[in-house]
Amino acid sequence: MRLNLSSEIVLNKIPEEYYNPKTAVEQSELTRCEKIPTRIFPKIEDGAVFIADAIEAEINLKKDQGKPCVLGLGTGNSLTPVFQELIERYKRGRLSFANVVVFNAYEFFPLNNGSPHSNISQLKERFLDHVNIAPENIFTLDGTVPQEMVSSSCKQYEQRIIDMGGIDVMLLGIGRMGNIATNEPGSGLNSTSRLILIDAISREEMTLSFGSQEAVPPCSITMGISTILSARKIFLTAWGEDKAEIMQKTVEGQITDALPASFLQTHKDANVVLDLPAASRLTRIVHPWLVTSCQWTDKLVRSALVWLCQLTGKPILKLTNKDYNENGLSELLALYGSAYNANIKIFNDLQHTITGWPGGKPNADDTYRPERATPYPKRVIIFSPHPDDDVISMGGTLRRLVEQGHEVHVAYQTSGNIAVGDEEVTRFMHFINGFNQLFGDDSDTIIKNKYREIKEFLKQKKDSIGDTRDILTIKGLIRRGEARTASTFNNIPLERVHFLDLPFYESGRIEKLPMGEADVKVVREFIHGIQPHQIYVAGDLADPHGTHKKCTDAVFAAIDEELKAGEKWLDDCRVWMYRGAWAEWEIENIEMCVPMSPEELRAKRNSILKHQSQMESAPFLGNDERLFWQRSEDRNRGTAELYDKLGLACYEAMEAFVEYKFKDM
Repeated sequence: MRLNLSSEIVLNKIPEEYYNPKTAVEQSELTRCEKIPTRIFPKIEDGAVFIADAIEAEINLKKDQGKPCVLGLGTGNSLTPVFQELIERYKRGRLSFANVVVFNAYEFFPLNNGSPHSNISQLKERFLDHVNIAPENIFTLDGTVPQEMVSSSCKQYEQRIIDMGGIDVMLLGIGRMGNIATNEPGSGLNSTSRLILIDAISREEMTLSFGSQEAVPPCSITMGISTILSARKIFLTAWGEDKAEIMQKTVEGQITDALPASFLQTHKDANVVLDLPAASRLTRIVHPWLVTSCQWTDKLVRSALVWLCQLTGKPILKLTNKDYNENGLSELLALYGSAYNANIKIFNDLQHTITGWPGGKPNADDTYRPERATPYPKRVIIFSPHPDDDVISMGGTLRRLVEQGHEVHVAYQTSGNIAVGDEEVTRFMHFINGFNQLFGDDSDTIIKNKYREIKEFLKQKKDSIGDTRDILTIKGLIRRGEARTASTFNNIPLERVHFLDLPFYESGRIEKLPMGEADVKVVREFIHGIQPHQIYVAGDLADPHGTHKKCTDAVFAAIDEELKAGEKWLDDCRVWMYRGAWAEWEIENIEMCVPMSPEELRAKRNSILKHQSQMESAPFLGNDERLFWQRSEDRNRGTAELYDKLGLACYEAMEAFVEYKFKDM
């Protein structure tokens, strides 16, 4: 069963020579904008193998020299694939860590002795406990010392690194603000190990380990920039589209203390290792015409013309031969014969993405429409990772589908219970208790006892303690109620509102269980029962807590299993991916764009607002301070504005979609 199909989505087919040039000349040409040597791999696993090979070679070299191999290690999620690859090599007897010394890159402060949330505990859980590194060869910054002793403790740590001969290989991930270890923006080039305040965005990233942002300690003790740069070799890893922007700034931008990772540009043997999604903003990937001759596909031409329009401030049909020649796109003039021919081609391509009939327009010529006219009406499934992603990401399209007579089913994949604040539980418990007092016969001891039990638990609850199963159930019920209310507002019959409650989500913590075959089975049975003509799934995989990706992978795996079984209903099914909560589709990738009037946008906002528990008190907003309804409106208006500036129709707002071609995977 293929459980990671979302990582194989390639929206724009990137020629291999762009990310894996064959000669040094090609490498030099393609990477002229890059200031740190950067390796790009089509899959995370390939990148992990590359780094593991380098670490293995260093360990064996030091072993042959009779010396210890000193590793500096972070613990970010991006390092987990590397750790797993190293562990596998150890288990197979290929690699021994007997001569390895480890220095932990940072530690939280203050900590109690034996804290399960310490960074060294995470490092042991993910790597150290699974290989044969001697305990006496594992060193960490001490988060338990009194504050007045932190400085001297850091100096001892620095001296211990020197006594061990210095760090041979430093392995790091990168934070959303460009922090390495926990060197926050503002950290200087000469900074050594020290106490540092953790900023709000880093705290948000650390909630996976602590269960809530409030439980994250206020400070950390981190290796400094100078300490990291003293390593003989450095690897910086990042995987996934959500790291693309920060990696572009790190690799191609200016050196600045506002982006600590940029200091790696000064190192003589720093190496950046990315997968294709994380590299998607690098010039050689997103604007290859600026560094090399291109293999011009329709999507690449569209991307180039949109870029040229934004650069010149012109709509597509006003671009001239001079605009092309002056901005490195003369190849397109040779390919199309003139600016006019290229302009009209891309103008028509974009025009054909716009439709007011997302389910297909019956009795119409669908030659140039994104969706088929038949069958009509269609059976439609909208998969929503959380109980509000449907309306946040495609609320306008959802209403259109219902109004145009299609049989629309909404499937909420997870309970969303951990995203409900305790005050919401208190509010609903007050209501239940008051209702029972007013309309009950005062003999319902279950309600009375449960009310007292939950009230007492919440009163005594600490940030590091997870909710009881009863409280999680109540939080799930709150979100179910909101989802039903929003669905009713959108005229979806409640018998077509489904709650799948996928098992992977029910860990009771922010960090979820792995998505597995049990989750796929639930989704497969559901879609097989409906056999839809359209499926909508979350393509917004930048969700910082990974739920969207797991939910989408469950759908893709279920479709894949149905395909293997030869199910004929798939012959007449299309899968569309939406975005909205965390990002928007790039215009060169949009294949269907559904316009909204001001009234339709207002109706979409109202359906989002039905999810009251996710308004002001929503706990997981990421590093975007806007509420989800504000993000959604801004992105939808931004898409419409972009179409308008390109010289196409002018709408209030637009929702964009990309087709998932499952038969090609």
